[in-house]
This record gives sequence, structure tokens and C-alpha cells, in this order.
Amino acid sequence: MRVLYDPDPRSTGDIFSAHELAAFTSRYQVTEWQGQDRDAFYAEHLPGTDILISQQPMGADRLALAPNLRAIFNVETNFLPNIDYEECFRRGIPVLAPGGVFAAPVAEMALGMALSLARNIHGEHAAFLRGQEKWLFDGNRESEMLAGSTVGIIGFGDLGRALHRLLAPFGCRVQAHDPWLPPGHLRRLGVEPVDFDTLMAENRFIFVMAAITTENKGLIDAGALSLMQKGAMLLLMSRAAAVDFPALTQAASEGRIRVATDVFPVEPLPQDDPIRRTPNMLFSPHRAGALEFALREIGTRVLEDMDLIARGLAPVACRRAERETVARFRSKPVDRS
Repeated sequence: MRVLYDPDPRSTGDIFSAHELAAFTSRYQVTEWQGQDRDAFYAEHLPGTDILISQQPMGADRLALAPNLRAIFNVETNFLPNIDYEECFRRGIPVLAPGGVFAAPVAEMALGMALSLARNIHGEHAAFLRGQEKWLFDGNRESEMLAGSTVGIIGFGDLGRALHRLLAPFGCRVQAHDPWLPPGHLRRLGVEPVDFDTLMAENRFIFVMAAITTENKGLIDAGALSLMQKGAMLLLMSRAAAVDFPALTQAASEGRIRVATDVFPVEPLPQDDPIRRTPNMLFSPHRAGALEFALREIGTRVLEDMDLIARGLAPVACRRAERETVARFRSKPVDRS
């Protein structure tokens, strides 16, 4: 198969090990974009392309140049609104994204941040460095345990399910809210389906693991935060757009809730942003999923699905854009690995 390869903003070294890069270039006829004029490059090479690895715009005009196209892989890993999905559906061209590679690393970071919030590990570490630590019970007056507690997960896709697996030994009661999944399906996955307000009100730990859609942008606003129990913990691990950040920082600064976040409305966060001085918040600079293991898994999954497609089989390793939902995604694209 002939492959047009344009992984930007990912780099080849990010997504392929040396072994898998050798397999990629030996099994397939690869033509790589190397910084030249993209319009001219795509116009020249799309007519002979079977597989496109790119997150560049693919409107009807470019798709018309690719009569043999069998699949599009987005290794940036989001379903971006720059593709004529209807034309792809009409022609039977799967649009694929290996976003699931980040599920386990993000879930593991979420678990670690939850434990730190609950036991104030980060706070007492900082106090120790200043010589202001509190010993024994004095340092635990506001601590609580994750084990046996109540947990709510907003969004039960790849991230939510990976977190649920890690929570199993802690014996928590786990509720989930995901309007794209029916209650019976959630029960079969081992969680209690609840509406959004119930989840916000009934849980000590609330994990935001949902992708951003037209329905949930700004879902967690001042009203939703007011439903949380005093001292409860909100962990924002997926997308910043799910939360009203001014309302979030206000609730944390007043001591009503504790917050951990790996994502921010603007990244990198400006040095003078007042959120940096907000108490009761634990920060991570969007690094939960950014592990070499996860990035290399992108290449692994792409190669697995390319092999299936070459054999006339349906791809299974990457997530496939669906007509019913793809137009609703509003995730902000990444501009670097």
C-alpha cells in the first residue's frame, strides 16, 4: 500500500520505535512530507495514496484527489473538524485516531493526584521544605482516605474505564455519568449510572475524564460546583473546556473544595495567571499522558490497523470516527507532543 505520511505536530521519533519504523518503511511505500508546500505536495501525491497519516485539512476538494484512499489516520489523536466526514462515510473511508494510548497513563496520574489531594502529600512536602511541617495527627486534620470512599467519573470512555480498573483494589462505590452510554451498559461495566447533579452531590472524589463535545463545554460551572460536598475533590484530567475556570478557582480559594488539574484554558499557563496563587489546588502542566510509552503506542496501533486494512479486514486498534458523534467533538488540537 502507498502511504502519504505527514504526522506533524508529532515527530517520527515520538511515535515510532526504531524497530517499528523499519517495519513501517519496509512494508509500505511511504512518501513523507518534509516541509515543502503542502498544497502542491498533496496535489501531487494524493492520487496515488492508499493510506493517509495526517491531521491536515481533508475537505471534499482534497478527498476528490484521492480516488484510492482506504483510511485516514490522525496521529495527533483527536477527531478534528477539518475533514469532510460525510464524504468519508459515503466512500467508506474510516477516519481513525489512536487516542486510547493515553488512557492508562492519564488514569495512573489521576489516581496519584487523588491520593495527594486526599492526604495533602504535596502540601506537606512543600511545608517541610519551608520548615513548617505538621507532625503526626496535626498534619492530617483534613486528610481522608480514598479506600472505601465515594467516586464519581464524568465520561466513561477510554480514560474513565482505565481509571475504574485502577480503583478496583480501593473498594470505592463508583458512580458514572456519560450521556452517550445507556444505564444498562454502564451497569454491565461495573459502575452505577447517575445523572450529573447526583454525581456532583454524592461523591468525595470527582474525576473529569470526558472529551469535549457541543453538549458538555462549560458543564462544570458555578452551579455544578456548588453541589459538591465541602472539602470534596475535583480532578480535571481530560479537557479544560469542561470547566468554568474562574468559578473553579473561586471555589478552591474559598476552601469549599479541593482541586487537581492537568489541563488549563491557555497552555503554557502565563506566569502571572492568578490561578498559580490559588490555594487548595494541585497543578500538573498537561503531562499526565505525555509518556514515551504512550507516544510509541501510537505507532504500534497505527501499524496494527494498517496490517488489518491491507488484509481486507476492519481496523480495531484505533478509534473510528462515527457519523452520529464525530461532529460533536470540540477538543482543542495539540500543537506539539
